Amino acid sequence: MKITTFDPIIITRNGDAAVETFEALGFEKTHAPVTDTGHGDVQSYRMKDSNGFHVDVTCSISNISQDMTFIRMNVDNFEEAYNILIDHGFRNTRGDKTLDTQSAKAATMVSPSGFTIALVEHMKK
Repeated sequence: MKITTFDPIIITRNGDAAVETFEALGFEKTHAPVTDTGHGDVQSYRMKDSNGFHVDVTCSISNISQDMTFIRMNVDNFEEAYNILIDHGFRNTRGDKTLDTQSAKAATMVSPSGFTIALVEHMKK
């Protein structure tokens, strides 16, 4: 299993303010997908700076009391990465289900100590 991306995701109710902050820090929007999560559509912004660093800003549809930070981890073998995390005590917030779109398979995985990894495998066409 190979990790292909590893960067922060900011989950916020105020995506515009977060995007503006990162733009002021030199990041530019490179991708802005809208994803049907099964609970509603979510707008995300993939941002990159001139050094090649990435940050994702995701607009929450949940009534969260404060912003959250996850680690985005894209992999080339979802099942292998998923099993490694499960073996290390992580739990999937969707039970045993995954979010499957036309372009990706994903699960939000929470460690025993509370940090969160957004595990994603992009499907190659």
